[in-house]
Amino acid sequence: MSLKVLSQESSVSAPSGEAGALALLLLAAGSGSRLGAGIPKAAVELDGKTLLAWALEGALASGLFSRVVVTVPAADSLLTRVSRSYGALPVVGGDSRAESVSAALAALDQASPLAGASDRLPSAVLVHDSARCFTPVEVYRRVAGALAAGEKAVIPVLPVVDTIKTVDAAGFVTGTPAREQLRAVQTPQGFDLPTLVQAHRDSASLAPELAEKITDDAMLAEALGLPVATVEGAAEAFKVTTPLDLTLASALLKEGRVG
Repeated sequence: MSLKVLSQESSVSAPSGEAGALALLLLAAGSGSRLGAGIPKAAVELDGKTLLAWALEGALASGLFSRVVVTVPAADSLLTRVSRSYGALPVVGGDSRAESVSAALAALDQASPLAGASDRLPSAVLVHDSARCFTPVEVYRRVAGALAAGEKAVIPVLPVVDTIKTVDAAGFVTGTPAREQLRAVQTPQGFDLPTLVQAHRDSASLAPELAEKITDDAMLAEALGLPVATVEGAAEAFKVTTPLDLTLASALLKEGRVG
């Protein structure tokens, strides 16, 4: 694995030149079983808007994107309507994250340019979780800035504040990694478009036991030996996964700290 840490100062700028030079692949096809709402997680509402709507508004506020593709559950009409209302192309996601990203990549050239954007196919993409619905604009811009500076794969991260232990199958501690070397990974994750497309093609050559352990596109890049740069993330970009996360999101929204 190769990780390069970029200073915040070197990566805060959006790509130079034409505004909206990136594509956004927004993942919203998850069932949300751990949230326990009985509906797809992206369809859960906060203050009268779905998590997907909050995520789309936050992403589009960055002014970075020319095309947006949203993966939605099969036969879902609500999230399809929400996607289209923001000018995004909804496509059916897969059973895994990798399958959903592949579906979004395959549909990218079918997505219509957003109002005022070039019809040229972007050369880079940001892959984002709709459950990280309050990600600040600055995080999008830091990732985009690193791509504009020449990086092929970029992820936002935060320092780990807890002590982390490794354990064996029986639950006994086997070690304590150095905390200063650990980072919590967030989205959006940015990629040069040809790099991400090739990574998903090459993933078919991975051993099944390795492929099933890959949880995001950055990990796929690592598995294929591609360098992954990091930029500063944000606490507000936490992922809504459990009922407690939803309570936190609601509280932050009421306090005016997000949204």
